[in-house]
Amino acid sequence: MARTTAAQKRVAPEKSELLTLYVRHRRRLSPTFERVTLGGADLARFIPMGADQWFRLFLPVAEGTLTRLPNRLDTFAYLRYLAIAKTQRPVLRNYTVAGFRSGGAQGPELDVDFVRHGSAAAGTAGPAASWAETCAPGDAVAILDEGVLFAPPTGLRGPLALVGDETALPALAGILASLPADTTGSAFIEVPDAGDVRNLAAPVGVDVSWVVRDDPHATPGYAVLTAAVEASEAGAVVPAYAWVAGEQSLVAAMRRHWVRVGVDKRMISFTGYWRAPRAH
Repeated sequence: MARTTAAQKRVAPEKSELLTLYVRHRRRLSPTFERVTLGGADLARFIPMGADQWFRLFLPVAEGTLTRLPNRLDTFAYLRYLAIAKTQRPVLRNYTVAGFRSGGAQGPELDVDFVRHGSAAAGTAGPAASWAETCAPGDAVAILDEGVLFAPPTGLRGPLALVGDETALPALAGILASLPADTTGSAFIEVPDAGDVRNLAAPVGVDVSWVVRDDPHATPGYAVLTAAVEASEAGAVVPAYAWVAGEQSLVAAMRRHWVRVGVDKRMISFTGYWRAPRAH
């Protein structure tokens, strides 16, 4: 998932360094999601920040390839990373913290939720989804913490507006769980299967609406965009702070709607995680 745009500056971690972690276990979370739990001694140095905390995930392409990674990823380090031959360059993707436990059975644990698409066996899944389907306990990865993008003004309790497709579900779950108990607002979440709907921790004043995509061929994000815009126009409540993430068309359209109804542009956090293929 590529993070491409954001209206507000991220809340950076106090320290970001490359951590080498190891697969503890994986399990099918729902029809669309595979959860991989990571651990290892380096995870003791990870500082959970809540909300939509995200990190860069490096997947090895061969034994020992993680050792060539830089300890941080500024512009020059990224160029050095790109200079590594493709046969030796670890796969780089961005993911959100789906869960963190400081006291797991074998030490700290970090959960990462992967959207399943295609098939690893058939070769139709992307490299990260394929890895999530086939990884085994002990497999090594590396992560680089990048902090939080959800950053409403201090003390703001709403109304908030949160919108996302399935790729944003881990971030939305983290945001909802981190909100103060007296927060008000709404959250709209689109998923491709009714089995992906789950119970999320959220303040009682935040209404969480699930939108199941009826048409498997529809562009992800269109259904939740329609639902969120219709609800906004019917309720006529202008959010004090808004957050949207997912497929880029959803993100652009939702931001345009919020600006049109009077939301301050500075109070909109928007992030395009990915771009759906366009019909020719």
